[in-house]
Amino acid sequence: MAAPVIRRVSPGDAAAIAAIYNHHVLNTIVTFEETPVDEATMRGRIADIDASHAWFVAEADGRVAGYAYASPWRERSAYRRSVETTVYVAGDAAGRGLGTALYGALLAELPQRGFHCAMGGIALPNAGSVALHERMGFLKVAHFREVGWKLGRWIDVGYWQRVL
Repeated sequence: MAAPVIRRVSPGDAAAIAAIYNHHVLNTIVTFEETPVDEATMRGRIADIDASHAWFVAEADGRVAGYAYASPWRERSAYRRSVETTVYVAGDAAGRGLGTALYGALLAELPQRGFHCAMGGIALPNAGSVALHERMGFLKVAHFREVGWKLGRWIDVGYWQRVL
């Protein structure tokens, strides 16, 4: 894999992002969404999030191979400076540093936009995501047992936090 290029998302990335995401929707526990997302829906999500927060993609070998974004943590106004962070990497690109590169760009951008705190929710078990978050300075702050049902089993969710 060539060295990745990390850049801001564009609406033209929606199909590639949906393809990466839908693999996880259908085959893994890392998202609790259970129905694939079409390109138009993903384009809308990108527009909503990128307008107020931040969204980056990683290009490698001429294609979008991963993405990371920040979205609102909670609705109430007092939470406005806190975000939830998300990162997804294409299955064939995992383990090559894309998640670290994407999170590095995202976490550098967030304080510039006035955000103070980032949370990462992780469906468990997920050793790779836990290692990424902890490598990026997140600390585990919560563990919820059996809060999601997917792929025929109960799933725990942990939360990791980083003050920016």
